Amino acid sequence: MFELRPYSHKNNSLYNPFKDMDEFEKQFFGSPFGFFGSTGLDEFKTDIKDEGDHYELEADLPGFEKKDINLDVNGDVLTVRAERHSEHEEKNKKGKYVRCERSYGAYSREFDLSGVKADEITAKYENGVLKLNLPKKTENLPKSHHLEIE
Repeated sequence: MFELRPYSHKNNSLYNPFKDMDEFEKQFFGSPFGFFGSTGLDEFKTDIKDEGDHYELEADLPGFEKKDINLDVNGDVLTVRAERHSEHEEKNKKGKYVRCERSYGAYSREFDLSGVKADEITAKYENGVLKLNLPKKTENLPKSHHLEIE
């Protein structure tokens, strides 16, 4: 059964005794490179609704410009990628920043499209929310007919 679930690249089958300590360190100190602390901005959140004849995907992408969001379909996989550029890195290297907490970098998620008509997907970006309309494939059920007994 198709349910339009995002792909997960995490391997949850192995127990990692240091995971809690790593999470604590990230929350307390931030990430080692300062790009993605515990702000949760290293991925974007999505909602997927089943509207009967189509799915509706909404992704929160605040602070992005439309030109920085890419949607690619490769086979049965939809990739949503957004890239936020750092102003202080590109424009001002003289150290005028006292503190810089806004995250920047590339954000990407993949979704299974095996039950979707990929060529009919429509997208709209407004007020920091990306909305995708994903029409469902229709099942070709055999037409009913009468069978004669020999």
